[in-house]
Amino acid sequence: MIGVWLEDGRVAVRDDLPVPRPGADEARIRVLAAGICGTDLELLRGYRPFRGVPGHEFVGRVEEGPAEWLGWRVVGEINVTCRSRARGVVSPAGPGDPTPCRACAAGRPTHCERRAVMGIDGRDGAFAEHLVLPVGNLHRVPDAISDGAAALVEPLAAAFRILEQIEVHASDRVLVVGPGRLGRLVARVLHTTGCDLTVAGRSRPALERIEARGTRGVHAPDVRRASFDVAIDCTGEAGGFAVARAALRPAGTLVLKSTYAGELTLDASALAVDEITLLGSRCGPFPTAIEALVSRRVEVDDLIDDRVPLVDAVRAFGRAAEPGTPKVLLVP
Repeated sequence: MIGVWLEDGRVAVRDDLPVPRPGADEARIRVLAAGICGTDLELLRGYRPFRGVPGHEFVGRVEEGPAEWLGWRVVGEINVTCRSRARGVVSPAGPGDPTPCRACAAGRPTHCERRAVMGIDGRDGAFAEHLVLPVGNLHRVPDAISDGAAALVEPLAAAFRILEQIEVHASDRVLVVGPGRLGRLVARVLHTTGCDLTVAGRSRPALERIEARGTRGVHAPDVRRASFDVAIDCTGEAGGFAVARAALRPAGTLVLKSTYAGELTLDASALAVDEITLLGSRCGPFPTAIEALVSRRVEVDDLIDDRVPLVDAVRAFGRAAEPGTPKVLLVP
């Protein structure tokens, strides 16, 4: 099998990877398209130790597994949890133990205490010809959604997670910092609320793309201090965090919607004095994202800058790392 291999901060294309075999209540999926995201690039920079096949944004077709899934085009949630493995659950006592972990039992499966994360932690991902996931992770893709758009369901769901965590009203002044891959999706999701939305960045071409769709763009150094109710950092960089924090009014909400390879330095005393709510935001609702694409409430096809063959994945990673490049897809 051909696939991308990540090890020691480098990616290479290999043609000797074994085709994965599904276990009970798992499906083997032929990958149709997979997106390179900021987290994949952060893995190269040492965000966390990972050795294997990266990639977690994908659309594919089920080729082996339970009969009711065969032939379906699917996307998959990235967290393999004790609730999604097989039809029962897995506990430290073994597959036959029906006891879920505390997080799953409390309705927090994305924080399963025994989770593996596809292409990020403990499980191979989507940058290969095939992948395996439990059917409990899968969602069918309606025909109305293109392969390219379907490959963006996972990050779009992550953007919708913000609206599960906080209420955003039409009267709210909201700042998104970072007009890149994730920031543009977040902006499109927030646009559905009717809020007073601004996107800040340092790349003029990226801001022009934002403004072309009717959203206000501003050069990051020009963001007004203490003037926003909600600020969302999509940069994964200390500078982006600083812009978002400075933009918040007292009692505002700061959402961290990115992964950071390094450490952040912040003024904890000022957070307390200003009563700032600091909120991490991660994986989101796939059904909501799929419905938004079917209804065209959110459109994403124009966010795809390039489609690169899997065998040319090293070049694709270089392209994805270029400033201002929203999305590169790996295709067969």
